[in-house]
Amino acid sequence: MMKTYLLLLSFFSFISLNAQTVCTAESREVVDQSLEKLKSLDTQGKSTNELAIEIGQWFLGTEYVAKTLELPGPEKLVINLVGLDCTTYLESVIALTRLAKLEEYSFEAFERELELIRYRSGKNEGYPSRLHYFSDWMFTNGEKGLFSDITEQIGGEPYENKPGFMSANPQFYPQLSEPENVEEIKKAEAIIANRDYFFIPKEKVAELENQIESGDLIAITTSIDNLDMVHVGFAIEHQDRIHLLHASSGSMEVEISELPLSDYLARNKKQSGIMVSKILTP
Repeated sequence: MMKTYLLLLSFFSFISLNAQTVCTAESREVVDQSLEKLKSLDTQGKSTNELAIEIGQWFLGTEYVAKTLELPGPEKLVINLVGLDCTTYLESVIALTRLAKLEEYSFEAFERELELIRYRSGKNEGYPSRLHYFSDWMFTNGEKGLFSDITEQIGGEPYENKPGFMSANPQFYPQLSEPENVEEIKKAEAIIANRDYFFIPKEKVAELENQIESGDLIAITTSIDNLDMVHVGFAIEHQDRIHLLHASSGSMEVEISELPLSDYLARNKKQSGIMVSKILTP
């Protein structure tokens, strides 16, 4: 607990030239090292999926740290590559993957890509503009042309998706002490509830996994009524099965799941299935 607290405090030790960005010196070093690795990365003949898996494995063993985005005060673009949760891991790897394809290697380009992915309009316009629900993240980034949700076409079934956890539990979110933020979150929840979503029930994942490729995005749905997703990661082929490359709250680090994805899901009663998306080449 103390380590996590000190890590969060240290975010204030480095602020980039963009006043809306917060990054520690330690994290900046990891970003710069990753950008240097991108320069020497052989991208010829490699798909975006293949690059995502290669880059994603650079972070194996990185510590899992929750709620690194939840800093006091106005919303900041938090860049943290030394402590990752499942979503920030996914976002950071995708940003680096896009830069590999774009052949751009500056810190400012990484800032731009992360902001594009994390916020509704691609710009930080305050706390409500962050894509808090991952189903909203998938849909909105699909509208931007960043991803393609392939769940329905590979055998997905309709998914009743009416998240409301945030507006119903503002006490868990310091920024929701402001009534205007709660109202904006409610609006977002209502929009999500009116969309059509599809998922693959976990009982069908094993029979359909041959249609999932390494590097596809996996979002794990839930049986909890007012939530949409409980975990995210990348599909990765391992020992001829699809596993999950993810920042795990179980092992407290970035790992490849010991069990195949279908078996991983079967062990958790609150995990109901998956949605699958592909990263589109920029």
